[in-house]
Amino acid sequence: MDQKVGLLVLLAVGLLCLSVAPFSQAEDLMEDVLGDDVDVEDDLDLGLVGAEEEEQEGDVQDEAPAAPKTPPTPKVIYKAPEPMGEHFIAESFDRGTLDGWVVSVAKKEDADEDIAKYDGKWAVEEMKESKLPGDKGLVLKSRAKHHAISAQLLRPFTFDTKPLIVQYEVNFQAGIDCGGAYVKLLSQTPDLNLDLFKDKTPYTIMFGPDKCGEEYKLHFIFRHKNPKTGEYEEKHAKKPDSDLRTYYTDKKTHLYTLVLNPDNTFEVLVDQTVVNSGSLLTDMTPAVNPPAEIEDPDDQKPEDWDERPKIQDPSATKPEDWDEDAPAQIPDEDAVKPDGWLDEEPEYIGDPEAVKPEDWDEDMDGEWEAPQVPNPACETAPGCGAWKRPMIDNPNHKGKWKPPMIDNPNYQGVWKPRKIQNPAFFEDLQPFRMTAFSAVGLELWSMTSDIFFDNFFITDDRATADRWAADGWGLKKAAEGAADPGLATQMLSAAEERPWLWVVYVLTVALPLVLIIVFCCTGKRSSGSDQGQLSLTSLQEELNEAGPPNRPASSGLKKSPETPAAEYKKTDEAQPDVKEDEEEDEEEEGKAEQKSSAAAEENGEDLPAEDEEDAGKEATADEKLEDDVLRRSPRNRKARKD
Repeated sequence: MDQKVGLLVLLAVGLLCLSVAPFSQAEDLMEDVLGDDVDVEDDLDLGLVGAEEEEQEGDVQDEAPAAPKTPPTPKVIYKAPEPMGEHFIAESFDRGTLDGWVVSVAKKEDADEDIAKYDGKWAVEEMKESKLPGDKGLVLKSRAKHHAISAQLLRPFTFDTKPLIVQYEVNFQAGIDCGGAYVKLLSQTPDLNLDLFKDKTPYTIMFGPDKCGEEYKLHFIFRHKNPKTGEYEEKHAKKPDSDLRTYYTDKKTHLYTLVLNPDNTFEVLVDQTVVNSGSLLTDMTPAVNPPAEIEDPDDQKPEDWDERPKIQDPSATKPEDWDEDAPAQIPDEDAVKPDGWLDEEPEYIGDPEAVKPEDWDEDMDGEWEAPQVPNPACETAPGCGAWKRPMIDNPNHKGKWKPPMIDNPNYQGVWKPRKIQNPAFFEDLQPFRMTAFSAVGLELWSMTSDIFFDNFFITDDRATADRWAADGWGLKKAAEGAADPGLATQMLSAAEERPWLWVVYVLTVALPLVLIIVFCCTGKRSSGSDQGQLSLTSLQEELNEAGPPNRPASSGLKKSPETPAAEYKKTDEAQPDVKEDEEEDEEEEGKAEQKSSAAAEENGEDLPAEDEEDAGKEATADEKLEDDVLRRSPRNRKARKD
């Protein structure tokens, strides 16, 4: 019973922890992220001020009992992040304007005039469902249009001995059907004109999310300069192994970070969690360095080159008895027509209930015929119509004869052109040293509007980037966590999107209930048997402490060691009666004493008086111990009724 109670308590505690987990996680997240620099308002404090004013107006309301108030969700007060440390751009858009940003007026090349213009609208505003009043960002407002906007860095970034950290925030407020939210780091060139920023404008790095259909991408592309030809070629990072779907569908603000190190390693992070990493030398497609050898484009396969591993045996001949015309199947000559087969009845007949339509024109439509239906007479018969023998496989069928295949004695293998030195080979061991960039831009096409961008930050110090992220994105995450719905609401929302989750919920609730019913309402227990088990257990412990009785060897007493009174099975099954066993033991002891005394008389030996006294004392002690066993045995008590 105690085990059942413990199991039920553990089950209740587990369910309670599941229901409280979302709220405790949100509170812990707020405490960790916000720290001492952010104020958290509690509406209860405002309520106390109003209560004091009401007390001054009169004491009538004091007599009425105050209605209990549910503590509201804590509100996070927004504070614009302030850049600290070395950085090249730090833009939070909290000024509410596009100062410092240039909207492109260029036209896209190789496109129709109607869609060639970069006429997509931009705005600086708060998110539609903002959890931080006062937090503003850059919003892409138009759908199915080209957008381009850019801003100059405080100074150009040069790739030398320090890393590059690029990070910014994106929120797909309306989801995303097809479109991108990536940034371009525009290369420092003499002819860079932000007013004419377009898709052909040279860039050094392109980084960020992109989605179309069911393909979820997180780009990291850099343009590498060929040291021999001076031409640029795009190098794409390998596809992340992580599932990126959630970042596009949950309508939350996510932080995208790119880290490039001078040792040619890179990391791509989402919400400060690494989702992709590798080396610029080995994890880019195509590879940064071309192969040292290539196939000779001028080499040609010789005409007599034989690539056939197997050929037909030229010495084989078709056997004389090979019949190529034998059919694959023949009628079964052993088949017999079943009894009752209706040869004269057709398998289908005209529907007798069918009626010719009134508008049927035989001149136009031809002679009307009733639709065919299965013949009712054939339902009880083995079959109708002309009986035909069933077809079986022809044992003499061999098909067209072909010579067997043998190894080609002239086989030379698969031909490949010879290898030559790659004239375009080079080895760049420092691809990190890319072209310097001096501006950041967004050049996007999207079928979904209201994409929210915020807190652009470029630096060469990881700690500075982490501090900026904590002051900006960390605050948003805390506010969103505090406003997240409870577990029940989340479960219902998930079930609306995935109806099969209802089955999981029902099983999750029904299984514990079934276990509780099984443990609590089944099985039989007797209080008398429980008490008997306890008394037997305690008695056994006393017997073990007292030790076995020492009987004289000459007494010849025999007691079965297999079933002593205190060691009967502790079950509800019927046990041998203790008194009957005791009487049988006494009879055996008497017979043994008689035999021993008779043997002693025959041998002319008498027991010493001292031995007789010791034996008598030990026998008395044994009798008392056995009486105690009988007295305390549960068999001598009247069993209660269940």
